[in-house]
Amino acid sequence: MEHISKEKIELHFDRKEYKDDQLISLYLKMLKPRLIEEKMLVLLRQGKISKWFSGIGQEAISVGITAALENEEYILPMHRNLGVFTARDIPLYRLFSQWQGKANGFTKGRDRSFHFGTQDYNIVGMISHLGPQMGIACGIAMGNLLKKNNKVTAVFTGEGGTSEGDFHEALNVASVWSLPVLFCIENNGYGLSTPTSEQYNCKHLADRGLGYGMESHIIDGNNILEVYDKVSKLAKSIRINPRPVLLEFKTFRMRGHEEASGTKYVPKELMEQWSVKDPIKNYKNYLIDQGIISDEDDREKKSTIKKEIESNWERANTEEAIDVNLDKELNDVYTSFDYKEIKPGTDTKEQRLIDAISDGLKESMHRYDKLVIMGQDIAEYGGVFKITEGFLDAFGKERVRNTPICESGIVSAGYGLSINDYKAVVEMQFADFVSSGFNPIVNLLAKSNYRWSQSADVVIRMPCGAGVAAGPFHSQTNEAWFTKTPGLKVVYPAFPYDAKGLLATAIEDPNPVLFFEHKALYRSIRQEVPEGYYNLPLGKASVLKEGKDITVISYGAGVHWALDVLEKHAHINADLIDLRTLQPLDTDAIYQSVKKTGKVIILQEDSLFGGIASDISALIMENCFTSLDAPVKRVASLQTPIPFDTNLETQYLSKNRFEEELLLLLEF
Repeated sequence: MEHISKEKIELHFDRKEYKDDQLISLYLKMLKPRLIEEKMLVLLRQGKISKWFSGIGQEAISVGITAALENEEYILPMHRNLGVFTARDIPLYRLFSQWQGKANGFTKGRDRSFHFGTQDYNIVGMISHLGPQMGIACGIAMGNLLKKNNKVTAVFTGEGGTSEGDFHEALNVASVWSLPVLFCIENNGYGLSTPTSEQYNCKHLADRGLGYGMESHIIDGNNILEVYDKVSKLAKSIRINPRPVLLEFKTFRMRGHEEASGTKYVPKELMEQWSVKDPIKNYKNYLIDQGIISDEDDREKKSTIKKEIESNWERANTEEAIDVNLDKELNDVYTSFDYKEIKPGTDTKEQRLIDAISDGLKESMHRYDKLVIMGQDIAEYGGVFKITEGFLDAFGKERVRNTPICESGIVSAGYGLSINDYKAVVEMQFADFVSSGFNPIVNLLAKSNYRWSQSADVVIRMPCGAGVAAGPFHSQTNEAWFTKTPGLKVVYPAFPYDAKGLLATAIEDPNPVLFFEHKALYRSIRQEVPEGYYNLPLGKASVLKEGKDITVISYGAGVHWALDVLEKHAHINADLIDLRTLQPLDTDAIYQSVKKTGKVIILQEDSLFGGIASDISALIMENCFTSLDAPVKRVASLQTPIPFDTNLETQYLSKNRFEEELLLLLEF
């Protein structure tokens, strides 16, 4: 029987050595997401789904890459990559439930559309900020290198996302560390309504690979056989010779950024030019022309897929709405952590705060083979404060990693390590520099367990604080940036004993922890510290002094300022509470003390407005109002940046106002 295609084939297909079954499989893998999309567009017009980001015309990229990778290899798709999810054979009813915000969805109604991941299918979903996805892939790939499992990681972005700093940070990190990552750019012509001519000023995005010493390729993103063949060969090569590769897939977005935006900004002739290059229609005609399938085969296959879609839609559509459960919502913000006390031994040695932190970190490195520490200058140099001095010799360069100056990319990589079953400690050279990594902390790490039940096993060490004449960019104590973010834990020790035990617990805990270390205390505070490994519970304050006249609450350097004042005024009978951890907060210790003393003063080094003292004050007013004999007093530093000059810094700090405010409150 002679097979003649009814329509012209605009793309050139080369089947190479691939068998008929393989060619048909690729067609069906593309056909399924197209038919699902057509169904969703109808449902969108009917108001049965709320939003849709169409990948019509781009199916060959998602399907070709996914088919070329092993099921155990991670893929990090974007919001136009339905073909990744369907090619990994995720049950359709679960996808449909996800899009309707129902319980069988992957985010339990907490996020929408393709903003989800699933470890069951080795898929890590995007966040709307786009760029951090690239750094996550670096972390996953790093984990694969450590495991020596010869796996590839593929991560998607659009041409618009390549302008984000995270894209460049991730490519640089991957290149420097020879990470086995396929960076896949879907160049579809427009970022929402902005054409590529207004987004970058180079001929091809693949050319950017040269700047990172990275192999790169341009691939026809509408040609399924070209995509599948080239990615398959590259993946096989990367598994043997780990390295990053940048791929630019030339394609076009045939519908709006999302359906509500439309495509009126696209020239008609451009739309017509690309419509004849439809990846599915061209490939189907090729298969018919080659006698691999017939029109009748095609109709039958479409009918079968449509029946599958309808039955799964019906199942998802009849699923009951999510049961609103307040306790579950609150409990799912954090990954469950069953703290088990490990008591300290009896042998001790005098240590400075900096020594105790270094010792605690070293103990955890010995305890956890899958713990990786990363930061600027932490390897041979030992870090700017020498906390990791000697670590490179003890643990090797795979686990003690100097990083380029790219805080966002490294935090994202830490999250990727966590996804790949590792623990990560990231050192910010100074806490001030965390602003360059703020997005992945508050949007990836903090929201991870709540969104898709994925722990973010990352500790971020934060050398912080004033008193060392370091000026506005090296002296901040910025804990309030994070105490208000659900999903993060914040630790801020004042003593060597606490620092070592709390750091151990922070690393044990699978949740993201910001671990603040006051620079002025590093070498000025000494204490007998137990040798060996021990831990201390998060969320448990330490009562350093007990009295009945007044409650003094502080943390970090403020604890030592308060101790100095109380020693000077020995007649003051005060409870002195060292919070130690700010999130979770030991409200029981606070309330118990305030109800006993009736007066409370809260001392913080941070500036006043929006600091944690404000929240503690509000909590006390709401829960202990009838026990108070005076207004709650907050003492904080000036509402200015931190100055460099010693006299100006002295004037700035709350340390110098605490004594006067304490005495005034006692007289109230």
